[in-house]
Amino acid sequence: MTKVDLIEKVASGINLTKKDTEVIVNTIFKSITEALSSKKDGKVELRGFGSFRVRQREARQGRNPQTGKPVRVPAKRAPYFKAGKELKELIDN
Repeated sequence: MTKVDLIEKVASGINLTKKDTEVIVNTIFKSITEALSSKKDGKVELRGFGSFRVRQREARQGRNPQTGKPVRVPAKRAPYFKAGKELKELIDN
């Protein structure tokens, strides 16, 4: 499912125009992104769906796949999604 598919599905479900629904979906995505990028907490929990968190990845020694030479990969923060119990049960059944 793409973002456009999501907008169409939500628009048909709540009887709004696609333009209005696009604003709503974009606002939700922006809110999640801002919450994850904040230095304060960095997590978003949607009960029954799952939670988004930020994980710290340590610096490591990598390898250039073309040359095989070692490359230093710097530490970074990466988004992580963990599916909630209800979502896992829906997918399993």
